[in-house]
Amino acid sequence: MTARLNASAQKVQDALDARGYTHCRVVEMPDSTRTAAEAAAAIGCTVAQIAKSLVFRGTESGDPVLVIASGTNRVDPQRLAALLGEPVEKPDADYVRERTGFVIGGVPPLGHSEPLRTFIDRDLLAFDDIWAAAGTPRAVFRLSPDDLVSMTGGEVAEIAS
Repeated sequence: MTARLNASAQKVQDALDARGYTHCRVVEMPDSTRTAAEAAAAIGCTVAQIAKSLVFRGTESGDPVLVIASGTNRVDPQRLAALLGEPVEKPDADYVRERTGFVIGGVPPLGHSEPLRTFIDRDLLAFDDIWAAAGTPRAVFRLSPDDLVSMTGGEVAEIAS
């Protein structure tokens, strides 16, 4: 962990502080946290406790949709489409960076370039503590499932296949 945060990680910490989540502290890890498995290994938690942020695009509207899923789960695109009311697709890295302000592997649950409709995997609610990306593929922060729901305004749903 370093004393000074990367600019993208600092942007996430600033967003947390501005919204009153001062108990959530961004930390930069010496090892990659880009994937759920890497994050769990770096942090020392279970893969299921990783709140992975996945961006989808509505195929009709072109709008971004954020799904925050447990690290062990795969998002079911049909379930997501039913919740959203339109089919979805996985966008490319440029779209994700343009619409969120962050790179894949570092997309946090808040602090995006624009408001994102958000769905939260119900399975994350089973934990006392979870970990989310914080702006870079090496930055994370710990939070509770209640924090996640309130900071994102996300809809809790069954999204795993």
